[in-house]
Amino acid sequence: MTIGKDTIGMIGVGLMGHGIASNIVKHGYPLVLLDHPGNQPVDSLLAAGAAKVASPAQVARQANIIILCVTGTPQVEDVLFSPNGLLQGLRPGTVVIDCSTAIPSSTVRIAQAVTEAGGQFLDAPMTRTPKEAAEGRLNLLVGGERELFERCQPLLRCYAENITYVGPIGSGHRMKLLHNYVSLGCAAVIAEAAACAQRAGIDASVLVDVLANGGGGGVALERLRPFIQSGDDSGLRFSLSNAHKDLGYYTTMAEETGATHIAADGIEQLFKRGAKEAAPNTTLPHLVALLANDKT
Repeated sequence: MTIGKDTIGMIGVGLMGHGIASNIVKHGYPLVLLDHPGNQPVDSLLAAGAAKVASPAQVARQANIIILCVTGTPQVEDVLFSPNGLLQGLRPGTVVIDCSTAIPSSTVRIAQAVTEAGGQFLDAPMTRTPKEAAEGRLNLLVGGERELFERCQPLLRCYAENITYVGPIGSGHRMKLLHNYVSLGCAAVIAEAAACAQRAGIDASVLVDVLANGGGGGVALERLRPFIQSGDDSGLRFSLSNAHKDLGYYTTMAEETGATHIAADGIEQLFKRGAKEAAPNTTLPHLVALLANDKT
C-alpha cells in the first residue's frame, strides 16, 4: 500500500470506468476492483498493482473511497442494497462517489442509506467520452457537502479536467440529466436531419458543411460528422440503449419536478425505436442509417 494514499474501490470498469481506474493507479493510489463480466480487460490494472474481489461488500471492507461507475439507477441500487452489497461491508467514514448517470430522487435515498450506515456520499456524474476518460480529462458535476467535495478534489483531479460543484446531494445527477438531454437531443435532431437529407438526395458533405457554418454547428455535429460522411461511428461511442435510458431518466426528473417535457418525450421515443431496432450496444451514430432505411 502506498503511504499517505487512500485505498480506492472501483465498481464498474467499463468503457468509462476503465479510464478512471487507469488514471487512479497512475497517480499512485492503491486500487481494489469488483470482478464483473461487464468490465473491460483489467490485466494492465492488475499488473500495475490493483487487486480484484468478488463482491461489493468486499470492496467496501478494503477501500476508504469507493467510486461507482455503472449503467444506471437499477445497477446502483443493486450494488448498494443486494445481500452482499456495499452497505454490508461499509466502514464508518468511507466515502461513496457515484459517477453513474442516475435518477436524482433515487440518489437522495441512496445517500441517506450511506449516511445512516456511517459513510459519506457524493454524486459526481461525468460528461465526455471514453477517450477523455483514458486521458484523465473528464468533466465532473458534483453534488454533496462542499467540505467533502473539497477533500475529495485531489482524487477527482486524477481523472477529470473540469470539475464543477453544483450543489447539495442529487444536484450533480440533476445537472447531468440536463446536460445529456441537451447534448443527446442535439444529436437526435442532427441524426434525423441527416437521414432525411440522405433520402432527399442531399450530399452528406454538403449537409455537414452547411450545418457547421450555420446554426447547426457544435459538438454534436462534430461527433456525428464522421458517420454522416463515411460511416465511421468512432466519434460518439455512446449506445442507443444508453441514450434511451438517459432520456427516460430526464423525463422522470421532469415529471417529478413538474417541468414541461414535450420535446424530451419525442426524443425519448426516437431513441427507444432506435434501440429496439438495432443490435445490442449499437452506437448512437447508427441512428442515421436506421432512420434513412426506415420503411414505415
